[in-house]
Amino acid sequence: VQLQASGGGLVQAGGSLRLSCAASGNIFSISVMGWYRQAPGKQRELVATITGGGSTTYANSVKGRFTISRDNAKNTVYLQMNSLKPDDTAVYYCNEKGTGYFSRIDYWGQGTQVTVSS
Repeated sequence: VQLQASGGGLVQAGGSLRLSCAASGNIFSISVMGWYRQAPGKQRELVATITGGGSTTYANSVKGRFTISRDNAKNTVYLQMNSLKPDDTAVYYCNEKGTGYFSRIDYWGQGTQVTVSS
């Protein structure tokens, strides 16, 4: 299974970016998909998750600004990031966690850099 993240880049504060993560496996529709980020010198942190049924969770720092969504037909998860701040600068990683019988599955994408200038 591969997770291919894309959509990162350089943006000014207040701007928007949309990240995408395409999964190659065949259990995507029942997996919990997540976006994490890691800034220089900091630990990786959870940004948002979405279940196969569409239930979402967000870190407090991004609530109201970021939206996670998924298209099960395309095996793709998205992260719409609005009102970006310099503190959002990080490498963003997508993650796939299996459920039920597949609960041991825990895949990571390669990361995509997001840089927000002030």
